[in-house]
Amino acid sequence: MESNKKMLGGKNVLLGVTGGIAAYKAANLTSMLKKTGAGVDVVMTEAATRFVAPLTFETLSKNAVVTDLFSREKPWEVEHIALAQKADLALVAPATANTIAKLACGIADNMLTTTLLACTCPIFIAPAMNTAMYENIATQVNLQILRDRGYIILPAGDGDLACGQTGAGRMLEPEDILSAVENFFKKKADFQGKRILITAGPTREAIDPVRYLTNRSSGRMGYALADAAVARGADVALVSGPVSLEKPEGVEFYPVQSAAEMYDRVMDLKDKADVIIMCAAVADYTPIVCAEHKMKKQDALVIEFEKTRDILAEVGKTKHAFLAGFAAETQNLEGYARDKLSRKNLDMIIANDVSGTETGFDSEYNAVSIYTRDGKAVHFTRDTKRNLADSILTEIAKISG
Repeated sequence: MESNKKMLGGKNVLLGVTGGIAAYKAANLTSMLKKTGAGVDVVMTEAATRFVAPLTFETLSKNAVVTDLFSREKPWEVEHIALAQKADLALVAPATANTIAKLACGIADNMLTTTLLACTCPIFIAPAMNTAMYENIATQVNLQILRDRGYIILPAGDGDLACGQTGAGRMLEPEDILSAVENFFKKKADFQGKRILITAGPTREAIDPVRYLTNRSSGRMGYALADAAVARGADVALVSGPVSLEKPEGVEFYPVQSAAEMYDRVMDLKDKADVIIMCAAVADYTPIVCAEHKMKKQDALVIEFEKTRDILAEVGKTKHAFLAGFAAETQNLEGYARDKLSRKNLDMIIANDVSGTETGFDSEYNAVSIYTRDGKAVHFTRDTKRNLADSILTEIAKISG
């Protein structure tokens, strides 16, 4: 329990308890959270009070339990806002199908859903219900909606259920929930003291003062990686081509336009980095000559190109940091990715298929396969780019130390 104390000591946990038989487990979870040194505020739905009395949670948490949206015990503050602002994390355990559906739809009709809607902290959901209810497409769609919004959805356990059936739907045991929370905060600091250099977005290669050649990269994946790395304690330098995204908070930001400008900036920064993630879609070719004035329309136009400098390969030649690259392919994903991994002296390559429309370019979603020098592969199915950014960083942390 000492490691838990280090992770959760001084944290404030908002524990939401909803109306399921697993509510009795939430009492044990409250006790365990308190032993870690965390402060615990319990919010119960009216249905939850039918299973466990609020007095039980008040005794264990050493705080008043909130059940009534219109309580006037503290008339000088808006209580659901105060609870939301106080919380370092929120945890709904057990989370019934009804409450999950309300959260997915943004319904705020009781104290718990109203408070959670006001939370800006991480929110964990521990589902608990009958197997058929859990596996119902409506519940699964609602859970996916919450995942897409950044909620952390804990898996439902398998076993004997209160209804007499056996299957998925049990709430995770309190020990497992506590471990998931601890691991979340551990992950938040796994890049503390590390300097990460990330490239993102496309480049623009000028033809004349008006026109340029570019590609479909939106920069979302690189920006998601930068945001995730900052959240996990890293000092992040982000070299970005032109995109229509807001700069992630907490990064050193270096905007560039062309492949040549990105090359120069990366060369300036690479030796200070512990980890380099080359996510930008850099142009392979650039016009040999950029017209001084806007070119007029012609029946036919011939433009001569020359190769741009291969930034990834150049960094790989003299690398002193962990080096990860990206491979956006439309065919033979693994073959091309592994070839690039070897040819450019990378430690890791993240490959994604950009031939579809639901992932990759211009999408909030992606699906990636990660290949490393030891021949191993890890595959991540369709998810938000922000969630995948965390998954990629976790894989980097395993190898880079």
